[in-house]
Amino acid sequence: MKINELEFFLVQLQCEVESAPVRWLLVRLATDAGVEGWGEARLAWRSDSLAPRREALQGALTGRSVFDLEEILALEALRDAPLRSAVEMACWDIIGRKLGQPLCNLLGGGYRRRIPLAVRMPAGSPARAAQLAREWAEQGFHSQVLVSSGQPGVDAQTVVAVRESAGDRVELRLDGSQGYDPQTARDLCAELEYSRLQFFLDPLGAATLHEVAALGRQTSVPLGVSRAIREPADMVALVRSGAARFAVLALERVGGLAAARKCAAVAEAAGVRASLACGPSPGLAVAAMLHLAAATPSLASCHECSYHQLEDDILREPLEIIDGMITLPQTPGLGVHVDRAKVERYQVV
Repeated sequence: MKINELEFFLVQLQCEVESAPVRWLLVRLATDAGVEGWGEARLAWRSDSLAPRREALQGALTGRSVFDLEEILALEALRDAPLRSAVEMACWDIIGRKLGQPLCNLLGGGYRRRIPLAVRMPAGSPARAAQLAREWAEQGFHSQVLVSSGQPGVDAQTVVAVRESAGDRVELRLDGSQGYDPQTARDLCAELEYSRLQFFLDPLGAATLHEVAALGRQTSVPLGVSRAIREPADMVALVRSGAARFAVLALERVGGLAAARKCAAVAEAAGVRASLACGPSPGLAVAAMLHLAAATPSLASCHECSYHQLEDDILREPLEIIDGMITLPQTPGLGVHVDRAKVERYQVV
């Protein structure tokens, strides 16, 4: 099971929560046993840079066993967290296919078979957000993420409008996108005291965890942290600072499944509620997220992805979404199969 092939593909698709098409790097690994695996990462690479990047990484990976994951993840060539996540994903896909087991069985077993989703609201007016929230709640999406406009008055109006429209059927998160200074964030939290937010995510711009903790001591609105968590040590720092009761672990940002599992273990031990996020994904990253969520009992919250908000995916068979939940794929590896015709159709050349 030695790696002997590496391919890169750049693809892009339109997503309703993004103003411009989203671009991903697809990574295909193959072994001397004839087993292949796929991974993905959201990277803004250009097509003319793929050949030298692939050549450099192939030199580091060729001849290595896919079972030596910790050794592979420690390579200097994979110091970039999104790329490391994509390669790890492809390795796990190969391992699962070789062993004839879905990935969740290699991570501890399928503790749950359907994974609840949190969906991100596209930019728009408070009235439009209220309408979408009601429609999504009727479709079974009861966890929704509102994105800050950068204007505290508008954010407060949006939260109120959504709450009035969807009522208590919806669990609301507000993503501040690190857009506010401490004083503005305190004022906004004061307006949101009775809005029953699940949490206010990343409210402060360029803030340390101690500044987030200081904000938390001045409001009853629960706070969450995501962008500051880039490795397990950051999760430890969050716990020590008491900055937030919620953590959202982005697989690409922390560098993949292994790092996310370590972060989740720290959060569980400290009583911090952790959930996962993979952002817009054409199918591979969301499948990986599902397997990790299925095999980790402490990851019981709704997990954010925008898979169903893409114009298409790159899979032969789409993932099944019913009543706001995705069914865990049960075939070996990631449980999904890449459609090469779709890859060619959406490839950036």
